[in-house]
Amino acid sequence: MLILDGTKTAIIVLFLAYASWSDYKSREVSDTVWILLAPVSFALTLTELLLYEPSMLTSYGITFGLAAAFAIILFYSGGFGGADAKALMCLALALPFYPEDLFTPLTGQPSLISKTFFPITVFSNSVLFAALTAVALLFYNVAWRLRTNEPLFEGDQKNESLGKRILVIITGYKVPIKKLIEKWHVYPMEDIEENPEKGFKRKLVILPKDEGRKEMVERLDKAVTTGTIKDRVWATPGLPMLIFVTVGLIVALFIGDIVWICIRLILQ
Repeated sequence: MLILDGTKTAIIVLFLAYASWSDYKSREVSDTVWILLAPVSFALTLTELLLYEPSMLTSYGITFGLAAAFAIILFYSGGFGGADAKALMCLALALPFYPEDLFTPLTGQPSLISKTFFPITVFSNSVLFAALTAVALLFYNVAWRLRTNEPLFEGDQKNESLGKRILVIITGYKVPIKKLIEKWHVYPMEDIEENPEKGFKRKLVILPKDEGRKEMVERLDKAVTTGTIKDRVWATPGLPMLIFVTVGLIVALFIGDIVWICIRLILQ
């Protein structure tokens, strides 16, 4: 059992590390990664359970089913990319439960969630680490404002809701239009609405998508070229979420469920 756990863990970490590198370099991960990883993960886990813990087969099926449903919901709601969803499903195939025979978290014992639904622990860890980028962007934008003495929001943007402006500050930063044109994985967080009677309106965009990105960049480029707006527009990098998933997995194995650890510390 120890050998199978070690093999599964090594395989999932190596595949996720490669997928993370690919995600960082091109924001794309070949389906070949998941086509190779999924059957190997399933075969190893099924073999392990049949040999050592056949009573856990039902729990395995439930865990994978819930993880798959969760990943699909996140994908269609825009919270996850396709590769992120496939990574979570492969993780559920390989490590549905915390490998207690192989690791012991620094906290002493894995949480109940880790024991019964390990992919959720990995997911919560990864989301927590991804959220730290919001803190970094907040400090960056405050520093930019103090350094340049330029306003963070201009024109009609100042009339946007406070909540929307806060979301923009913690998820994006201002870049020259040239960067938006050159780097396809950087998404505009603002757009231009042209009205023949009222002129143009500069609005913020909270959930930028691939669909319509080219047209948005063209409108912004035109506005910058004509001098309608300054050559600094709000944008957000397409975060390589797989990096956070990989880090979340490693932390879950060696340290544990970070969210549960924080809850315990608060309740003590």
